[in-house]
Amino acid sequence: MTDAANETLPAGARPGRVVVVTAGGENPWIMINALAARFDDIVVLQERPESKGLFLRRRARKLGWPTAVGQLATMIASRFGKRFTRKRAKEILRLYGVSGTPDPSVPVRQIVSVNDDEAASQVRALEPDVVFLISCRMLTKATLAALPCPVVNFHAGINPGYRGLMGGYWARINDDVGNFGATVHLVDEGVDTGGILYQSRQTPARSDTVHTYPLLQTAASTDIAIAAVDDALKGRLRTLDVAGPSQQWYHPPIWTWLRNGIRRGIW
Repeated sequence: MTDAANETLPAGARPGRVVVVTAGGENPWIMINALAARFDDIVVLQERPESKGLFLRRRARKLGWPTAVGQLATMIASRFGKRFTRKRAKEILRLYGVSGTPDPSVPVRQIVSVNDDEAASQVRALEPDVVFLISCRMLTKATLAALPCPVVNFHAGINPGYRGLMGGYWARINDDVGNFGATVHLVDEGVDTGGILYQSRQTPARSDTVHTYPLLQTAASTDIAIAAVDDALKGRLRTLDVAGPSQQWYHPPIWTWLRNGIRRGIW
């Protein structure tokens, strides 16, 4: 980008192309909107949602059919329950001054999967300075190797102790609310195992549940995502030395979720 182009940037914007890969949704758009307010060249590649059948088969191969079916049941119950948490969700959006409504000025390109050849071609054609992942498929080794720039991921959990899924929920279940938060990290071949760039921590309200934990973690963490992208554009990415046990987590099976909700009030 030329100096003349820089002179026309919106107030507060930063030069450099950012490609965001996501499956879409309110939480990712909170982050996209925040990035678009700071960086002038944002393009979104939006994946087609993965089918529940594919999810079930993959999870069954890893954890067994009973657990996989129980986890799917929790996901379905959670989706129906989300309508009862809109009041708290609006409070979070208002508290952090964010919006999850897609900004029509941000260009969005539809892709099937970040790991297919067409998506890889689109990324290369866009010539990004950084690729930012949020709520998308895990990149394959081949896809990651083909990307021509740093790849950064937003994770709703504190790494390395809460890698994977539902990091906020499991921090509460483990009486570890001090590690309720989010991580922005470099992407490698593992599940949230890349070098940690920034972390943020929040204190969930008693009214927060699995429906609002990720919303809270995302809304409260736009600043660390902006900082990581800014570092990538300026060529100054530095990882943190974060000690502690490393564990990958999944959705709780429906019986675990109900038991903890009824006995402990943690939903």
